[in-house]
Amino acid sequence: MTDSQAAAIGATRETPAARRRALLWQVVDDYSLILIFIALFAVLSASVQYFFSWDNMVGLLLSVSQIGMVSCTMMFCLASRDFDLSVGSTVAFAGVFCAIVANATGSVTIGVAAALVAGGLVGFVNGAVIAKLRINALITTLATMEIVRGLAFISSQGQAVGVTNEAFFTIGSAELLGLPVPVWVTLACFAVFGVLLNKTIYGRNTLAIGGNPDAARLAGVSVDRVRIAIFLIQGVVAALAGIILASRMTSGQPNAGEGFELNVISACVLGGVSLMGGRATISGVIVGVLIMGTVQNAMSLMNIDAFYQYLVRGTILLIAVLVDQLKNRRQAR
Repeated sequence: MTDSQAAAIGATRETPAARRRALLWQVVDDYSLILIFIALFAVLSASVQYFFSWDNMVGLLLSVSQIGMVSCTMMFCLASRDFDLSVGSTVAFAGVFCAIVANATGSVTIGVAAALVAGGLVGFVNGAVIAKLRINALITTLATMEIVRGLAFISSQGQAVGVTNEAFFTIGSAELLGLPVPVWVTLACFAVFGVLLNKTIYGRNTLAIGGNPDAARLAGVSVDRVRIAIFLIQGVVAALAGIILASRMTSGQPNAGEGFELNVISACVLGGVSLMGGRATISGVIVGVLIMGTVQNAMSLMNIDAFYQYLVRGTILLIAVLVDQLKNRRQAR
């Protein structure tokens, strides 16, 4: 028997074991996060008083609604090897700007439209600077985070801006089929962006850019245009979240959304969106949002001090990043 024949026989014998290992890792990748959430939910339901009550479940969904909306678009940013630190400031500015315009015109509709346009403009500037001027996303969005937050304080003179039209308050307080409207808006975002990611050229191009921008460009993908579109949509959705948050708070708050961007990125990373780009699932993002919200809700019900809540959230984020790195190393082998 020649050496080549022996090697071929050895490779054939190793194939079933290798296939079983690959299948096992695939199952872990696909279902581990969901199983973790189910186990966490079951434990908290059995051990934390009032956690599984209907009122608390509705409150839980409402508390993660704004994070859920923006996580859908942040998923595309991360999947394309970028990220956006300005979403928290955009949330605050959109709420303030909507309140100011609604008061000045007497129309909630005009106020909402103006805020959405302003959010889209912030996103467009981010995308254009990053894509066309080739400035790092960290520096660009860090700068716009400060600029937009400053605009929120300047336009509101550092004060909360109340809205005189009571129709504005129904955006965040109205209910449909027993659930608040913000929850339905979040569910719609999950559905729309899930379809965009999995069923459209836009989604495939986003993942291709995140996997290898140069290869995507050689394949005919308009990389700059896609990146600008990603940030523009990010800005619009962040503005929508800001409008809803302002409605729930009954005023535009210039200091709203502080730390919001970190919560959104944490939920996405926890949901399996790779910081290296090229990998994202809407189901993972949904579970990531729910895990973050569930942990926060349970700690509040147990009256855990806010200082320890920061510790827990930071630990969860660190674990998620470590898991992401392990996945990238395993796939690189």
